Amino acid sequence: MKVAPYVVPTRRPPKGKAIPSGLVVPTRWVKFVVALFLLPICAILTQTYFTVFTRAAMTQQLWAGEEFWFFSLGVVLWLIAFFGLPRPLLVYVFGHELTHAVWVWLMGGRVSKFKVGRDGGHIITDRNNFWIALAPYFFPLYSIMAIGIYGALSLAMNMQPYGRLLYAIIGITWAFHFTFTLWMIPKSQTDLTDHGTFFSLVVIYFMNLLLLSVLLVLASPQITFAGFGAEIGENISRFFAFIGTLSDGFVRGYRPVK
Repeated sequence: MKVAPYVVPTRRPPKGKAIPSGLVVPTRWVKFVVALFLLPICAILTQTYFTVFTRAAMTQQLWAGEEFWFFSLGVVLWLIAFFGLPRPLLVYVFGHELTHAVWVWLMGGRVSKFKVGRDGGHIITDRNNFWIALAPYFFPLYSIMAIGIYGALSLAMNMQPYGRLLYAIIGITWAFHFTFTLWMIPKSQTDLTDHGTFFSLVVIYFMNLLLLSVLLVLASPQITFAGFGAEIGENISRFFAFIGTLSDGFVRGYRPVK
């Protein structure tokens, strides 16, 4: 993704006044620290997701619902296509660059050029930040488009008989997003390196897990957002209790040298 250069005018200080000096911290360092603080949040959300998913699958029979089976069918069909057929790179590149463009528009920016090809693509825009750069790795555009089209058609006709087809399409498009994301990350993408690889990977993991958590709640009648939030609260309490235990052990084990 190319970013159009622009110049921000600066004002000179009045004569006789020195420019105030201060500590300049590189933004990469700040993002690295932010990523470190995000790691416990990722761990808590991961534990919550797998706890709720396991409970729903084992005790609430999530696996018996048609939503789960048709979504899984879509995932399996895409995995067969991804590993057994020529990969639709042009479709992926188009979605990748379009996702950049969508997030530029969401951020109030402007896209002046949009180019897509089998060898890659780029957009030229007047705005860039880590949300815009990383959006294709956590925002499943084709799944969002499928849900949007289904919702729009529901306003004009009865779409309930096609609910199973929607679950299968979401499975295909989400697996499309997931497999291509895993395939592209090791290829030294500038989207990741420009904002720090560690920071980018943590944000991508967190946002994808957050999306999976929302899909889990929507797909299971037994799971509610309130129940999922309560589980997160319990895991946060356990986390701070664990930190408190470690701190107490450290304080008791510390012996000052006389």
